[in-house]
Amino acid sequence: MPGGRLTQQERQQVALGLADGLAYAEIARRLDRPTSTITREVMRNGGPTAYRADLAHRATERRAHRSRQTAPQAAEALPQPHGRDAEAVREYEETFTTVIMQSGMSRMMSRVMACLCISDSGSLTAAELVQRLQVSPASVSKAIAFLESQGLVRRERDERRRERYIVDDDIWYQSMMASARSTAKLVETTREGVRVLGPGTPAANRLENIARFLDFVSESIARAAEQARDILHVKPEPASGQAARPASEGEAAEAARVSGDESPESDGEG
Repeated sequence: MPGGRLTQQERQQVALGLADGLAYAEIARRLDRPTSTITREVMRNGGPTAYRADLAHRATERRAHRSRQTAPQAAEALPQPHGRDAEAVREYEETFTTVIMQSGMSRMMSRVMACLCISDSGSLTAAELVQRLQVSPASVSKAIAFLESQGLVRRERDERRRERYIVDDDIWYQSMMASARSTAKLVETTREGVRVLGPGTPAANRLENIARFLDFVSESIARAAEQARDILHVKPEPASGQAARPASEGEAAEAARVSGDESPESDGEG
């Protein structure tokens, strides 16, 4: 697959593909480009409904011009642990950022979130984030304030009294539960509309069906999150020659569920 930036002609093909309702993967296949390249291109430039080839091309040229101006001051690429390919990690981080953006988060918040998630420690200081992302301390501070307000990161002081920003394994559980609570609130409000509009009327029937659907989804999300929570804390398999760690009660239950080896007693049939 070709490398380098998209040409203006390729961007026009992207715009035509979006207008025709093609998926990113199909547009990428026609251009012989990675799907991640097309995804980033579209999300960086207004999203699928607002993408314009000429505006995207000019925006890319401006970014390239700024990068050339700041290149002498830019920090060298950080060495990667565990023998990782630095370019592959950078490419993945950008793809991960784009996917987070698609959930509705702004670009800077998404960049900080992705950076924290792919760090081995799961925690970074403000200075480390500034260095890794090549952005201002103010940008990091604003992003962290938002992520903290959403319960996605927390702060703590390390042994050197530096403030560290941490993404816990449990944030995904908390995020799912917050989503379930938000959906439950929408169910409550929708059912209030049924009362106001009058049961049995076309509008009230529509709202009641919406409420029933969302109520089912909300309960399913909460139940699934509770059942799967222990998966977030599963430890890696011990290296060869090391003693295996006893599985926790939750992990053992999950393993039994997946393998289908649960006893009749566990299903309440005994």
